[in-house]
Amino acid sequence: METSLRYGGDTTGLKIHAKEKFPLGSTSFLQRQHLHFELDAIINIFCCICWQLHGELNTRTGAPSCLSAALRYFLPDLSASIAGGVQYDRNRKLRYCVRGKKSFPVTTDGLLKFNIKGQCDADKDFIQTKSRGAAELSWSMLEFQKNQDVRVKLGYEVIDKVPYIQIRENNWTLNADSSGKWNVRYDL
Repeated sequence: METSLRYGGDTTGLKIHAKEKFPLGSTSFLQRQHLHFELDAIINIFCCICWQLHGELNTRTGAPSCLSAALRYFLPDLSASIAGGVQYDRNRKLRYCVRGKKSFPVTTDGLLKFNIKGQCDADKDFIQTKSRGAAELSWSMLEFQKNQDVRVKLGYEVIDKVPYIQIRENNWTLNADSSGKWNVRYDL
Protein backbone atom coordinates (compact mmCIF):
# COMPACT_ATOMS: atom_id res chain seq x y z
CA MET A 1 0.00 0.00 0.00
CA GLU A 2 1.28 3.46 -0.91
CA THR A 3 0.65 5.96 1.89
CA SER A 4 1.37 9.68 2.02
CA LEU A 5 0.78 12.78 4.12
CA ARG A 6 -0.61 15.75 2.16
CA TYR A 7 -1.14 19.41 2.93
CA GLY A 8 -2.14 22.26 0.66
CA GLY A 9 -2.87 25.96 0.75
CA ASP A 10 -6.58 25.36 0.07
CA THR A 11 -7.07 22.71 2.79
CA THR A 12 -7.93 23.05 6.44
CA GLY A 13 -6.00 20.07 7.72
CA LEU A 14 -3.36 17.47 7.06
CA LYS A 15 -4.62 14.57 4.97
CA ILE A 16 -3.56 10.93 5.08
CA HIS A 17 -3.79 9.39 1.62
CA ALA A 18 -3.61 5.68 0.80
CA LYS A 19 -3.55 3.93 -2.57
CA GLU A 20 -3.54 0.23 -3.37
CA LYS A 21 -3.40 -1.58 -6.70
CA PHE A 22 -4.87 -5.07 -7.08
CA PRO A 23 -3.67 -6.82 -10.27
CA LEU A 24 -6.37 -8.71 -12.14
CA GLY A 25 -3.87 -11.00 -13.84
CA SER A 26 -0.14 -11.39 -14.19
CA THR A 27 0.01 -10.55 -17.90
CA SER A 28 -2.50 -9.85 -20.60
CA PHE A 29 -2.08 -9.40 -24.31
CA LEU A 30 -4.30 -7.39 -26.59
CA GLN A 31 -4.21 -8.39 -30.25
CA ARG A 32 -4.82 -5.94 -33.02
CA GLN A 33 -4.93 -6.66 -36.73
CA HIS A 34 -4.14 -4.11 -39.39
CA LEU A 35 -3.61 -4.09 -43.13
CA HIS A 36 -0.27 -2.78 -44.37
CA PHE A 37 0.71 -3.15 -48.02
CA GLU A 38 -1.97 -5.86 -48.38
CA LEU A 39 -0.39 -8.05 -45.69
CA ASP A 40 -2.21 -9.01 -42.51
CA ALA A 41 -0.14 -8.64 -39.38
CA ILE A 42 -0.89 -9.31 -35.75
CA ILE A 43 0.60 -6.96 -33.21
CA ASN A 44 0.77 -8.11 -29.61
CA ILE A 45 0.55 -5.33 -27.05
CA PHE A 46 1.41 -6.12 -23.44
CA CYS A 47 -1.24 -4.82 -21.06
CA CYS A 48 -1.47 -4.67 -17.25
CA ILE A 49 -4.94 -4.46 -15.74
CA CYS A 50 -5.60 -3.64 -12.09
CA TRP A 51 -8.14 -2.24 -9.68
CA GLN A 52 -6.81 0.91 -8.09
CA LEU A 53 -8.34 2.10 -4.80
CA HIS A 54 -7.71 5.52 -3.23
CA GLY A 55 -8.76 6.87 0.13
CA GLU A 56 -8.03 10.14 1.89
CA LEU A 57 -8.71 11.05 5.52
CA ASN A 58 -8.78 14.65 6.77
CA THR A 59 -7.03 14.65 10.17
CA ARG A 60 -8.80 17.83 11.34
CA THR A 61 -12.35 16.56 10.78
CA GLY A 62 -11.66 12.83 11.06
CA ALA A 63 -13.81 12.26 7.98
CA PRO A 64 -12.82 10.86 4.60
CA SER A 65 -12.32 13.62 2.05
CA CYS A 66 -12.19 11.31 -0.97
CA LEU A 67 -12.75 7.64 -1.80
CA SER A 68 -12.31 6.22 -5.30
CA ALA A 69 -12.09 2.97 -7.21
CA ALA A 70 -10.96 2.63 -10.81
CA LEU A 71 -10.17 -0.08 -13.32
CA ARG A 72 -6.80 0.87 -14.80
CA TYR A 73 -5.17 -0.37 -18.00
CA PHE A 74 -1.45 0.26 -18.38
CA LEU A 75 0.19 -0.34 -21.75
CA PRO A 76 3.96 -0.17 -21.09
CA ASP A 77 4.93 -0.82 -24.71
CA LEU A 78 2.95 2.27 -25.72
CA SER A 79 3.81 4.32 -22.59
CA ALA A 80 0.09 4.89 -22.08
CA SER A 81 -2.59 4.27 -19.48
CA ILE A 82 -6.37 4.62 -19.34
CA ALA A 83 -8.71 4.28 -16.37
CA GLY A 84 -12.38 4.49 -15.55
CA GLY A 85 -14.10 4.43 -12.20
CA VAL A 86 -16.12 6.15 -9.49
CA GLN A 87 -15.25 8.75 -6.87
CA TYR A 88 -17.03 9.81 -3.68
CA ASP A 89 -15.82 13.25 -2.61
CA ARG A 90 -15.96 15.34 0.57
CA ASN A 91 -19.21 16.97 -0.58
CA ARG A 92 -20.83 13.52 -0.47
CA LYS A 93 -21.25 13.42 -4.21
CA LEU A 94 -20.75 10.37 -6.39
CA ARG A 95 -18.91 11.08 -9.64
CA TYR A 96 -17.80 8.96 -12.58
CA CYS A 97 -14.33 9.48 -13.96
CA VAL A 98 -12.46 8.55 -17.16
CA ARG A 99 -8.82 9.50 -17.69
CA GLY A 100 -5.89 8.77 -19.95
CA LYS A 101 -2.19 9.54 -20.23
CA LYS A 102 0.40 9.09 -22.98
CA SER A 103 4.17 9.67 -22.68
CA PHE A 104 6.56 10.41 -25.52
CA PRO A 105 10.29 10.04 -24.78
CA VAL A 106 12.29 13.08 -25.86
CA THR A 107 15.71 11.55 -25.15
CA THR A 108 16.86 8.01 -25.87
CA ASP A 109 17.44 7.27 -22.17
CA GLY A 110 13.80 8.15 -21.39
CA LEU A 111 14.69 10.64 -18.65
CA LEU A 112 13.14 13.56 -20.53
CA LYS A 113 9.52 12.95 -21.59
CA PHE A 114 6.61 14.86 -23.06
CA ASN A 115 3.30 13.81 -21.47
CA ILE A 116 -0.26 14.50 -22.49
CA LYS A 117 -3.11 13.65 -20.16
CA GLY A 118 -6.82 14.20 -19.93
CA GLN A 119 -9.69 13.51 -17.57
CA CYS A 120 -13.47 13.85 -17.66
CA ASP A 121 -15.67 13.68 -14.56
CA ALA A 122 -19.46 13.40 -14.59
CA ASP A 123 -22.02 13.46 -11.80
CA LYS A 124 -24.15 10.40 -11.09
CA ASP A 125 -26.84 11.57 -13.54
CA PHE A 126 -24.31 12.49 -16.26
CA ILE A 127 -25.66 16.07 -16.27
CA GLN A 128 -22.69 18.03 -14.93
CA THR A 129 -19.30 17.27 -16.45
CA LYS A 130 -15.86 18.69 -15.85
CA SER A 131 -12.94 18.12 -18.20
CA ARG A 132 -9.23 18.64 -17.65
CA GLY A 133 -6.31 18.27 -19.99
CA ALA A 134 -2.62 19.02 -19.71
CA ALA A 135 0.63 18.88 -21.60
CA GLU A 136 3.84 18.62 -19.59
CA LEU A 137 7.57 18.15 -19.90
CA SER A 138 9.01 15.77 -17.30
CA TRP A 139 12.74 15.60 -16.51
CA SER A 140 14.00 12.84 -14.20
CA MET A 141 17.48 13.20 -12.72
CA LEU A 142 18.64 9.94 -11.15
CA GLU A 143 21.35 10.25 -8.50
CA PHE A 144 21.15 14.05 -8.65
CA GLN A 145 23.23 13.83 -5.51
CA LYS A 146 24.17 10.65 -3.65
CA ASN A 147 20.94 8.71 -2.89
CA GLN A 148 18.82 11.57 -4.24
CA ASP A 149 16.56 11.35 -7.28
CA VAL A 150 14.83 14.50 -8.54
CA ARG A 151 12.01 14.93 -11.06
CA VAL A 152 10.81 18.28 -12.37
CA LYS A 153 7.58 18.65 -14.35
CA LEU A 154 6.60 21.82 -16.16
CA GLY A 155 3.07 21.73 -17.51
CA TYR A 156 0.14 23.65 -18.86
CA GLU A 157 -3.49 22.92 -17.93
CA VAL A 158 -5.24 23.57 -21.26
CA ILE A 159 -8.86 23.91 -20.05
CA ASP A 160 -8.16 26.40 -17.23
CA LYS A 161 -5.13 27.88 -19.07
CA VAL A 162 -2.87 27.59 -16.00
CA PRO A 163 0.85 26.72 -16.08
CA TYR A 164 2.12 24.53 -13.23
CA ILE A 165 5.26 22.97 -11.80
CA GLN A 166 5.97 19.83 -9.81
CA ILE A 167 9.27 19.17 -8.04
CA ARG A 168 9.78 15.71 -6.58
CA GLU A 169 12.79 14.69 -4.48
CA ASN A 170 12.77 11.09 -3.24
CA ASN A 171 9.76 11.12 -0.85
CA TRP A 172 8.86 14.84 -1.05
CA THR A 173 6.67 16.41 -3.75
CA LEU A 174 5.79 20.09 -4.16
CA ASN A 175 3.07 21.17 -6.62
CA ALA A 176 2.30 24.80 -7.49
CA ASP A 177 0.53 26.70 -10.25
CA SER A 178 0.27 30.28 -11.45
CA SER A 179 -3.15 30.80 -9.82
CA GLY A 180 -1.56 30.46 -6.37
CA LYS A 181 -2.63 26.89 -5.58
CA TRP A 182 0.00 24.69 -3.96
CA ASN A 183 0.33 21.46 -2.02
CA VAL A 184 3.08 19.35 -0.55
CA ARG A 185 3.19 15.56 -0.17
CA TYR A 186 5.43 13.23 1.81
CA ASP A 187 5.38 9.54 0.81
CA LEU A 188 5.71 7.24 3.81
